[in-house]
Amino acid sequence: MSNSSRAGAVRRALTAATLASLALGAAACGSSGGDPLASPSSAGAAAPGSGSGSGSGSGSTVVVGSANFPENVLLGSIYSQALKAKGVKVEEKFNIGSREVLYGQVQNGSLTVLPEYNGALLGYLDAKSTAASKDEVNAALAKALPASLGILDSSPAEDKDSLTVSQETADKFGLKSISDLAPQAANFVIGGPPEFKSRREAQFKDVYGLTLKEWKPTGETTANAIKDGAIQVGNVFTTDPKILQLKLVPLADPKNVFGAQNVTPLVNKAGVDATATAALNAVSAKLDTAGLTALMKRVAIDKEDPSVVAKDWLKSNGLG
Repeated sequence: MSNSSRAGAVRRALTAATLASLALGAAACGSSGGDPLASPSSAGAAAPGSGSGSGSGSGSTVVVGSANFPENVLLGSIYSQALKAKGVKVEEKFNIGSREVLYGQVQNGSLTVLPEYNGALLGYLDAKSTAASKDEVNAALAKALPASLGILDSSPAEDKDSLTVSQETADKFGLKSISDLAPQAANFVIGGPPEFKSRREAQFKDVYGLTLKEWKPTGETTANAIKDGAIQVGNVFTTDPKILQLKLVPLADPKNVFGAQNVTPLVNKAGVDATATAALNAVSAKLDTAGLTALMKRVAIDKEDPSVVAKDWLKSNGLG
């Protein structure tokens, strides 16, 4: 997924601290991930739901939806096939649109299950929240969601901003986390979308003590610019398949500058029983960022059918 063109069909959430100023919480990259961040006010406009439109008990059908970008369609297919493997009746409604539409459909029971990103969802419901870690975000979500809705287990997989370097740079300077950049930052050029500097420069300095040599607007060419050496550090989303294609290294963010964006099932509680819940939690237990990135390479670069990629992943993890 390209790094700055996450407008339109493919956008995703940034951290809660900058949500109020962004059009998408982390306008997610073009071919893999992301998720349009709707105005928080529209959350209140969504129709309250009873979950009467779906259900996994008594022979009723669980309706699995997805947003209209490839990564979310892939995740929806993984959820759908995992449920089917446990004997749950499933209807798929993929490529629907943005969160403004999707959230209301889960709330009124038209959809039962939706692959979400916990930080983006919290930003939609509470743009002023400062929760950053996975546990903080999920605790805040538990309070922000209406009684009819809930989240299941969050996966370790995250589609979020990162500071990324080449494998050569990581090896040469022993870089594993953003903290490791501090001794070299004055010699490094950083690239990203044009707005990245204004949103992040102060945070990197205050939180990690980074003062970088120069900031360059690189937009969707960021990953290639890292590989070519035009920049040493770049803002690349963690499930961008170019990370694998170009052998790049996203640096860990132990101080949560970017905030949690864990892939998390959002459910209409009336529509999921213990069997469905267990099946979806089993998916979350196995899904990590590296694995999701590898799957997105198959979808976005190799142009494989998401349902086939999902089936292969479930089988390899004993879930299909």
